[in-house]
Parts: sequence; C-alpha cells; structure tokens
Amino acid sequence: MQIHIISLFPQEVENFAQIGVVGRAIKDGKVMLQVWNPRDNTSDVHATVDDRPYGGGPGMVMKVDPLRKTIQQVKEIAPQGCPVVYLSPAGQVLQQKMAINMSQLPGVILLAGRYEGIDERLIERDVDMELSIGDYVLSGGELPALVLMDSIVRLLPGVLGDDESSQQDSFMQGILDHSHYTRPAEFDGQKVPEVLMSGDHKAIARWRAEEALQRTRVRRPDLLKDD
Repeated sequence: MQIHIISLFPQEVENFAQIGVVGRAIKDGKVMLQVWNPRDNTSDVHATVDDRPYGGGPGMVMKVDPLRKTIQQVKEIAPQGCPVVYLSPAGQVLQQKMAINMSQLPGVILLAGRYEGIDERLIERDVDMELSIGDYVLSGGELPALVLMDSIVRLLPGVLGDDESSQQDSFMQGILDHSHYTRPAEFDGQKVPEVLMSGDHKAIARWRAEEALQRTRVRRPDLLKDD
C-alpha cells in the first residue's frame, strides 16, 4: 500500500514512521510512505505557502498553488483510486469502519493543513474526503494524519504478525474489546476471573463476549444506541 502525506513538517511524519507497527510495516515492504513538502513547489525566495485571509482576521491561510502542484505531483506516481483526504475539523469523525475501507485501497493521499486552514478552492476541487479525529484544536494536521495512517496500516495483512489480533480490537465488532489479564493470578488482593484460568475455551469465549458487551454498556453506551 502507498501512503503519501503532504506536510509542511515532514520530519514529524518521518520520525513517527521509524517506530512501532508503522515502522515495521515500512521496513517489511508492506507499506510505502512518501512525505511531500508544499514548499518545494513554491517559486519565491522565501518559499511562501501561506498568506493573509481575504476579509481580514487573525492567522494565515495556506495558498492554493503550492498545494495543488504538490497534489498533482503525487498523483503522477500514486496508484489509481487513491483518494485525497484532508485532515480537517469540518470532516466526518474517524470511525473504525472508515479505516477498514481505506485499508482495502491501493493507497491514500493525506493532506495535513496548518495555520487557519487551507484555501477553500483547493477543498472544492482537489479534496475527495475530509476527516477529523475529534472535536478539539491541534496545531496542524500532522498528528491526525499519523493517527489515520496507524489505524489503516495495522489492518493490512501480515502487519501485526497474527491477523486475528486486529479482528479482536475494540470497535471491530462495533463495541469495546473485553477486559484483559496476565500473570500473576492475584495481585494486591485482586484476582483474575476464574473462567480465564479454567482451560474451557467455549466458556472463555462466552465470558469474553458478555464482558465486551457489558463493558461497552458501562463505559461507552453511545456505541449501542443504534442497536
């Protein structure tokens, strides 16, 4: 899978891409990551990528020209069918099913904004989808892009070593995962549920299914509203 990230701070992306699941996926050749800096598509001596907003107001807005040139440059080498995804507070909130759908694509192009955002004309013509990771303010789109990349990459076949690992994660079945325990069997008076040490795999599977549902009812009842 190809992942292209357009960012004014490529080092932030590249540092993240050296560690963890994403780093291993890249090293093993399961993912190709390329980071593009819009400053490389500017023509002035200052490599200007932003300007003051029309109508006045604080902050700066990212310009259309360097971003559009960068997107066109990426599309020249990216596989057909790669959507341009702008990480934006105006976008749909990222859900697991979106990550699943994107993991089945040949690639994605992630656009990380900065400052007050990007010129709306770029969104209208060049962006296929806007995604948000939550209702709070960040300094730029790099962290959301990394969150989205991580959520996609871990779903790719062979990335986690055991493909069953991702299938048992929270949200894969629409609810939270069950509680997890490890050794010792008792710690500071707290005991591991006996069923987990029983060796009865059917009973364990039944307990885990019930526990996942109950855990969701208590901690994230909003996930069950559609049921």
